[in-house]
Amino acid sequence: MNQADTAWMLISTALVLLMTPALAFFYGGLTRSKNALNTMMMSFISLGFVGVAWALIGYTLAFSGTNQWIGDLANVFLNGVGLEAKGTIPHMLFMAFQGTFAIITAALISGAIIERMRFSAYVAFITIWAIAIYAPIAHWVWGGGWLAQLGAFDFAGGTVVHVNAAAAALVAALVIGKRTDYGSSSILPHNIPFALLGAGLLWFGWFGFNAGSALAASPQAGLAFVTTMLAPAATLVVWTLLDAMRTGKPSSVGCATAIVVGLVAVTPAAGYISPLSAIALGAIAALPSYFGILVRAKTSLDDSLDVVAAHGLGGTVGALLTGVFAEKALNGAFDGALFGNPGQVLVQGAAVLGAMLYSAAGTFVVLKLIGLVMPLRATVSEEVEGLDITAHGEEAYAPVGGSSPAEDVAPAAHPVLKPARADA
Repeated sequence: MNQADTAWMLISTALVLLMTPALAFFYGGLTRSKNALNTMMMSFISLGFVGVAWALIGYTLAFSGTNQWIGDLANVFLNGVGLEAKGTIPHMLFMAFQGTFAIITAALISGAIIERMRFSAYVAFITIWAIAIYAPIAHWVWGGGWLAQLGAFDFAGGTVVHVNAAAAALVAALVIGKRTDYGSSSILPHNIPFALLGAGLLWFGWFGFNAGSALAASPQAGLAFVTTMLAPAATLVVWTLLDAMRTGKPSSVGCATAIVVGLVAVTPAAGYISPLSAIALGAIAALPSYFGILVRAKTSLDDSLDVVAAHGLGGTVGALLTGVFAEKALNGAFDGALFGNPGQVLVQGAAVLGAMLYSAAGTFVVLKLIGLVMPLRATVSEEVEGLDITAHGEEAYAPVGGSSPAEDVAPAAHPVLKPARADA
């Protein structure tokens, strides 16, 4: 056990946990005001349901046993997970750190299905998904499973987190269907400063996400910290230039999106590449995601907040470029393709494809099974009114000078709310 490593991992776990509220602000600012609370709740609720599911069964399925496909039940209900050493940190802390990854991965999916999925069905979905889809893929890569044995590299979750979530988001968007007014009316962000705040906090938390994945206060953690600073910076530069050339007006939404894309792209490579390679990786990653968003906007696919373009394309590019830019001097067991190992790019591609296929197929099955028990989608009238009121009995912004619909509709459900009228 090492005290410095333990202290760093305590900080990293807190940083990654902060990323889920940060995601709530990022997503919440990009939606319409009548769905702002519901969108933010789709992130916050993952802290509870996925967090508990991870501790009870998800962790053991991801990190126990020697089976190459899925873990065993040796650590179910945190059996055998105590203060003993796991590497140089307490086993319990390792479990908590990995749990923060499961929480935000499930929350990422919500960006493709906001404003129309029934909240109860969403909660059931992410809880089951975290156990049945996320945990096995985490085991494949980080738990000694078949992708680890194949030699795939994923330092902090390009495949496990971002490609996995994007594949699930794409299937969920197709199964749930597009919003009722999609393509017929403007669907504009209601609070861009929220989105910028969320992106900034995501960048802050991502230092724990990537540098914490070294699992020690080590030189590799320092390397991952620096690459996590530089790659999104390069993505932001390229994205801003693309915006300026295309429209003449670099946008703040583009700025926030670029930061996230750069962070996603460097995640699988963070501890394996040099700072200069991180700049190159971040610059390259801007291109497919930027044009992917433009293409998606011309289709009927209602991936509301472009999870596929940002996380799917960004994660895929990052995973593949890990095989190009990784250096033996920075990771003693591995030469990148530029340094004599082009076969690693194929291994990285196989890992991405395997995660995509399993996540997509598993997500489809989970959604269809839930659909047999409860409706997946809100009604048209609920969509029109907004899911803040219809799902939560609250609203983000009360009318100026008037009573809140939340006070009139469901005061009993919210005892802190007072009726606006004497006769109410």
